[in-house]
Amino acid sequence: MSQRLTRPRVLRTVTRNFAALANSDPCVVALSECRDMATAIAASAGLPLAAVEERRFEGGEFKLRPLESVRGRVVFVLQALSATAEFPIAERLVRLLFLLYGLRDAGASQRVALVPYLAYARKDRRTQLRDPVNTRYVAQLLEAAGIDRLLALDVHNPAALDNAFRVPVDHLTALPMMVDHFARRLVGSALTVVSPDVGGIKRAQLFRELLQRRMTCEVELAFIEKRRAQDVVSTGALVGSGSGRNVIVIDDLCASGGTLIRASELCQRSGAAAVHVAVTHAPLAAGLKAVVAAPSIASVVVSDSVGFTSGWSGGASTVGAKLTVLSIAPLFGQTLHRMLTHRPVAPLLERWPVDAE
Repeated sequence: MSQRLTRPRVLRTVTRNFAALANSDPCVVALSECRDMATAIAASAGLPLAAVEERRFEGGEFKLRPLESVRGRVVFVLQALSATAEFPIAERLVRLLFLLYGLRDAGASQRVALVPYLAYARKDRRTQLRDPVNTRYVAQLLEAAGIDRLLALDVHNPAALDNAFRVPVDHLTALPMMVDHFARRLVGSALTVVSPDVGGIKRAQLFRELLQRRMTCEVELAFIEKRRAQDVVSTGALVGSGSGRNVIVIDDLCASGGTLIRASELCQRSGAAAVHVAVTHAPLAAGLKAVVAAPSIASVVVSDSVGFTSGWSGGASTVGAKLTVLSIAPLFGQTLHRMLTHRPVAPLLERWPVDAE
């Protein structure tokens, strides 16, 4: 198989007045549901974290107000659109919109949205008559609130997101971080990267190419044939070699966990020596717990893109014997630092860690 590395598509890194970012006293702003992640990102980027007043009134209404001047400043606004018991997805989205409007009215020169987990990104096209295109609707809402740029992490379909937004979009990825994790732990192993469905083959191929650069042995690629009829999913055959090899099942999202568990069971029946799972987003605690508990899975690696899933604890560390959580704060922090110092973001999409350049 070809060893050529396919570089992820990166949109232009200069937008309106973006060259003046470093001289605009930039800051990071976040609401309480993402405060811990924002603190880590701001520290990694070397930026201050601006305080925000949050008040909730009877009846469910709320008020958001920056507690320091943002006039003339570039503001990086962090919000993960994942649900918790206190803040459902719809409320998180509205809170983000209100904060963006408030920053615009307060005179912020630019508002860059940092959305590690972008809800509604999977509904990016019509598959039935009168189907909504929720990705485009979210894009229109954010643009109406005045964002100048969007930074997102491992969205389901990057091309569809580019088409939905008129402002520049930077696609970050956790794949190099996961490659670094497995390259350190599976040294000398025969490896196969598996996509749990046909739609994820490009992602699996990129992961395989990145991993191959770190390994001395050949890394194979395989995928699983999956059929869906009337919302019932059936798993077919493993297309590729997995027998006697360490298999890494790679996906962008773990919702209920059913797809990953079925994929791991099929790989195990096909003779895999061990099955490992790597996934960027795990917005539902129940789904992640089901995957971790599956006897067919040897280990699970996930990022903390949702601020981490409620019901679990830990940061960039191992949680229990099977689950490892990778912090995305250094990735976002280095991205912001490179943008502010007019350096390319592309190296962050190809390897991890990235040495100073």
